[in-house]
Amino acid sequence: MAAKRDYYDVLGISRSADKSTIKRAYRKLAKKYHPDTNAGNAQAEEKFKEATEAYNVLSNPEKKKLYDQFGHAAFDGSAGGSGAYGYGNGPGGGTYSYTGPNGSFHEYHFEGGDMDDILKNIFGGGFSEGSGSGFHGFGGFGNSGSGRTRTSGRSYESSGFGNHGFGGGGNFRQDGSDVTAEIDVTFDEAAFGGDKVIRLSDAQGSNAAGKSLKVHIPAGISDGKSIRLRGKGMPGLSGGKAGDLLLKVRVGKRPGFERKDMDVYSTVMIPFTTAVLGGEAVVQTLTGRVVCKINPGTQSGTKIRLKGKGIVSMKDAGRYGDQYVTVQIDVPKNLSNEAKRKLKEFEAACKNGSRGAA
Repeated sequence: MAAKRDYYDVLGISRSADKSTIKRAYRKLAKKYHPDTNAGNAQAEEKFKEATEAYNVLSNPEKKKLYDQFGHAAFDGSAGGSGAYGYGNGPGGGTYSYTGPNGSFHEYHFEGGDMDDILKNIFGGGFSEGSGSGFHGFGGFGNSGSGRTRTSGRSYESSGFGNHGFGGGGNFRQDGSDVTAEIDVTFDEAAFGGDKVIRLSDAQGSNAAGKSLKVHIPAGISDGKSIRLRGKGMPGLSGGKAGDLLLKVRVGKRPGFERKDMDVYSTVMIPFTTAVLGGEAVVQTLTGRVVCKINPGTQSGTKIRLKGKGIVSMKDAGRYGDQYVTVQIDVPKNLSNEAKRKLKEFEAACKNGSRGAA
């Protein structure tokens, strides 16, 4: 087996390179040798793996320190006859442990540092369907020849790697990563559902490839919920299955309506005389206008409940929320002298009526 190349030589940088230089060097190589743009090119795939392995070490201060001190031996158990380097998964991150030549044991944790997240930060977090600007993450270094590791919902499978990530050659099969993006829908699209065509763009915002995708918006979906499109994420590597595309929904506003879960809220303005004497008021709902009865003596701020006029349940198509209508009284302005005189008579009659009742 050919000797492993020095990680600094792999990335084409000096040993004094800072973090940004390391990132730029890796970005250049990753874009050049990425499997998405070199389909069927085994040499490019090996170059990509080699560059990723080097970046995975040199971009991490702890691993870089070990590599600078012990070289490749830091990760294959041969440092001073007793060095060992291991990786384990935990919720939202992982744990690295190292046994040094003097027998001392060190352990440290990281949060969200898998290669998927690193590469997303490098390439800008955009997404594309298929080729061009896509990216894949690779798991850390393990101590077993083959196995499966699940990190943040992503699955990595390797075989024939020996005691370190890519050093043993062999076949590499990796499931594609899930991709997250946002989708804007109107208030009515979220309330009633329907199909929507979106255009996919890469990290630079380009949609020159003209890729489009039809998305079904479930009726009743609320702001912040996600729609999962299986197999529309990053493609797998060497036969691995494609990841999913998760579209986080952002629901727009509709004038005159406010939504809270399955219920909607609105207002209706009624004349002063209708509030006093009673009558009817026309109320706008999501599905059209309805006529509501107004009881005599209705006060401003009174709420009318329209049962079943809210948002449909995503879990039960036969269940709806309600609409709550707040009554507001239209106080007359610019009254004529005759109208003012009548109102004063009305006020006096109300006072006399109150004294009589007492």
